[in-house]
Amino acid sequence: MAHSVTLDDGQRRALLDRYRKDHDPEVRFRSHLLLLLDDGHTWATVATLLFCSSRTIDRWVKRFHAEGVEGLSGHKPGRPFRFAAEWVAVVVDWVKSQKPRDFGFLRSRWCCEIVVLLMLREFDLEVSRETVRRWLHQGGLVYRRPRPTVGPTDAERETKLEKLRELIAGLPEDETVVFQDEVDINTNPKIGSMWMVKGHQAKVETPGNNEKRYLSGSIHWRTGQVFLTEGAPKQGRDTALFLKHLDDLRSCLRRYRKIHIICDNAKCHASNDVAVYLYEHRERIDLHFLPAYSPDCNPIERVWWNLHDQITRNHQCKSMEELLELTFTWLGSRNPFKVEGRSVYQQAA
Repeated sequence: MAHSVTLDDGQRRALLDRYRKDHDPEVRFRSHLLLLLDDGHTWATVATLLFCSSRTIDRWVKRFHAEGVEGLSGHKPGRPFRFAAEWVAVVVDWVKSQKPRDFGFLRSRWCCEIVVLLMLREFDLEVSRETVRRWLHQGGLVYRRPRPTVGPTDAERETKLEKLRELIAGLPEDETVVFQDEVDINTNPKIGSMWMVKGHQAKVETPGNNEKRYLSGSIHWRTGQVFLTEGAPKQGRDTALFLKHLDDLRSCLRRYRKIHIICDNAKCHASNDVAVYLYEHRERIDLHFLPAYSPDCNPIERVWWNLHDQITRNHQCKSMEELLELTFTWLGSRNPFKVEGRSVYQQAA
């Protein structure tokens, strides 16, 4: 016997919404079927328009009468889930909050086989790897490559940041703050994504021998002006380059009585020679260190990121001189920069 369909306003709006927007084509088909029946079309007409059988129409009309609009999503095939949700919670908690080594397994990351063995050992419960995989998916977990991050974090991070906020907040007009860091420029280009013809991988020519040059730079907290000091050929990220940059800062920022330089904890920033230099110029320069492993707290890191993104990735420069000219031209055209990362110091802004 044919089951008629009569929709109220709420049901019709819900079905129209699913017919127009649902990502599942089966749900859109079922919604369309019920909407046509509600419009008064016969089963034969609906079957002809939608290329389906009367058995299909009967099944979804019965499902709608029994379960309402939510029943259109259908039922997942296969046997009913025979384990309680508590087991899913246990397994998900293991994977999210603990490591296999916590349970005596010599593994750095979880796999389904380890969970199977652990369930058998801890609860005398036999499950398959596929069951464990379903549990993890039900718990909202996916198997995917992680994103590397800098660590470990500094235990005194917030204390050190608070001192820097106070420094910036109470900065007199005749004193200034700059954020300092070094960057390396290589003739061997960094490789990045680019547009290319489909099916033909583009090529980036690289030199036989890489040549590297370091730049020491600082960004002015108030204006965003970037000051640069070029390292000598074959000179690394060393104390001599840092001291040369301090000399350049004293010269470029003569109008300020004192310069506060905020930098990371690299060895070249904390050597004995630096300590002697700071004592000799204690009236003009103060050095402050960022929390360890905190590149996100240094605004000039964003300048270096943009430099690599727009200039050094996939570059076609044949020599270091050409690359440096391109680098300084780009930096000069963008100066002054926007001081990104102010939110870290927003209490002082």
